[in-house]
Amino acid sequence: MITGVGGYVPDYILDNEEMSRIVETSDEWIMQRIGVKTRHILKPEQGSGTSYMMTHAVRQLLEKTGVQPEEVEAVICATTTPDYHFPSTASLVIGNLKMKHAFGFDLEAACSGFLYALETGANFVRSGRYKHVIVCGGDHMSSMTNYEDRNTCPIFGDGAACVMLEPTTEEGIGLQDGVYYTNSNYDPLHMAAGGSAKMPSHESVDAREHFVYQEGRTVYKHAVLSMSRAVGAIAQRNGLTNENIRFLVPHQANINIEESVAERLKLSKDQVIVNIDHMANTSGGTLPLGLWEYEPQLKKGDKIIFTAFGAGFSWGASYLVWGYDGAQEARKSPARFYKEGEISREEWAAYCAERRK
Repeated sequence: MITGVGGYVPDYILDNEEMSRIVETSDEWIMQRIGVKTRHILKPEQGSGTSYMMTHAVRQLLEKTGVQPEEVEAVICATTTPDYHFPSTASLVIGNLKMKHAFGFDLEAACSGFLYALETGANFVRSGRYKHVIVCGGDHMSSMTNYEDRNTCPIFGDGAACVMLEPTTEEGIGLQDGVYYTNSNYDPLHMAAGGSAKMPSHESVDAREHFVYQEGRTVYKHAVLSMSRAVGAIAQRNGLTNENIRFLVPHQANINIEESVAERLKLSKDQVIVNIDHMANTSGGTLPLGLWEYEPQLKKGDKIIFTAFGAGFSWGASYLVWGYDGAQEARKSPARFYKEGEISREEWAAYCAERRK
């Protein structure tokens, strides 16, 4: 079961007004097509790489759960933007926090990474061999975003979050079921260069092949259809309906995709976790960041469906029963109110800076 959630987002906020000065776009265009108002960006002077964000998220998680670093046995980091080809991001997080008894590895499945990593971590715990497994999800998406491409650059932001997985003796608590899929579909969503198939070169840099390439309409169509079918399948075989589902946690790729998937189960707006407006698409970070922000609203026994879709294509859905009352465990977080406009951008930035200490 999940026993705690930690998270981190950089305090620099790139809003649509500033974005419109970088590339030919507008707040109206971005909001209508994507639903993003602001996104958090990790600046070089603040920190470096995905491991920086994950380290802060995991440190917060350890503080909230009371688990000591030496008690952690495994760390799984779902990311498409590792600091390096090697060593792994997980190894850097383990070293930064002196988790001397832990092993770790990275899992790369694009935007579906956390979904897959959660299943993997849960199976470690189910085996009976591990009692404290940390699953992280997050990406430094600005590191591979082309800010000359108006169709993709408004979509992405940076951030990371994580959960602690521990065994439970309570029946019906924790990860209950999942459906996961992958097929081979390179063209619509990829980064052309930087891997072993096409190593970095002057030509690849000049051709701007080290950035995200996306065919928006194709990805949109596949995402809506695939996520809807996965959610429908997991709901049907577990007797889940709009009357007993507390939250749907969809990958935050596009507000229109999220609404279409929610319609499949006839869910109301207050049954869908949405933070794309102020977090944008953080790829592997969207699902755990949603939990991080909404944790105070979660109650023991709440039924939650996760779903994601990413490059590959990779997609799926999972069903989890929440194990504790979030309001009692989570520190009061202004992050929950930022999207509702109840605190200012300056107050939110100050809060992020304080949380980073």
